[in-house]
Amino acid sequence: MTPWKKLGTAKIPNSGGELQLSQRGEEFSIRLSGVRGELMNSRVYNSEQVLAELGCKAIQNKADAHVLVGGLGMGYTLSASLANIASSAQVTVAELIPEVVEWNKGPLGNCANNPLRDARTTVHYGDVAELLNTAQERYDAILLDVDNGPEGLTQADNNWLYSQQGLEAISQTLRPEGVLAIWSAGPDSMFAIRLKKAQFNVTIHTVRARPGKGSRHTIFLAQKRWQSPQQRI
Repeated sequence: MTPWKKLGTAKIPNSGGELQLSQRGEEFSIRLSGVRGELMNSRVYNSEQVLAELGCKAIQNKADAHVLVGGLGMGYTLSASLANIASSAQVTVAELIPEVVEWNKGPLGNCANNPLRDARTTVHYGDVAELLNTAQERYDAILLDVDNGPEGLTQADNNWLYSQQGLEAISQTLRPEGVLAIWSAGPDSMFAIRLKKAQFNVTIHTVRARPGKGSRHTIFLAQKRWQSPQQRI
C-alpha cells in the first residue's frame, strides 16, 4: 500500500492544536493533532456539496446574490456554492488558518476544481464570526462548515456561532428570507430549538458522507422568517 506523505502542518490560532495535511497517491487527508481519525478526506465530500446545494437553492438565479461560506476546508463547499449561483453573484469564503488557503491554492486545488481561481470568489482571512457580528443585512445565504458543527472540536471560540446570541447575530446579517445552512457531524435537537428561537424556519436533512453510503451527517437548513419593515425597526 502506498504510504502517506506529510505535506504540511498549520497551527490553529488560540487553541494550541495543529492540522496536518497528508497525501497518498491522489488522496488527501487533514488530521487534527491529538484526535483519532480524520477531519477531512478528499474522497469524502458528498455532505459538503449537499450543504451548498440546499443553502443556495432559493437564490440560484438571483443576479446579485451574495453567499458567505464559513470554513474553506478542501474547497468542496465553496466549489458547490459557485456551481449553484448565477455568474453575476459572489461568494466570500472565510478561513481562519492561512495555510489552509495556501493548500487549496496548491496541492488541494484540483480536488474541488480550484474554486479559489473563480473570479466570483473573495477570501476573508480570519474568523467567520467577524463577518457575522455586524448587524448589517449583507448575505442571501450563509453556509457554515466550521469545526464539527454545534459541538466544536478544533476550537472553543467556534461555540459562539452556535449559541443563541450567535444565531441571533447571524440572522441580522441575512437579507430578508435569507438562508442559513449548517453542517454537523450528527443530530442535535437542542440546536434546532435555538434556531427556531432565533426566528428561523428549520428543516433537518440527514446526508451520507458519500452518495448512498458512509457516515450520516446532519444539515440544518434555516430560513429567516419574513418580517414587515415595521417589525425590523
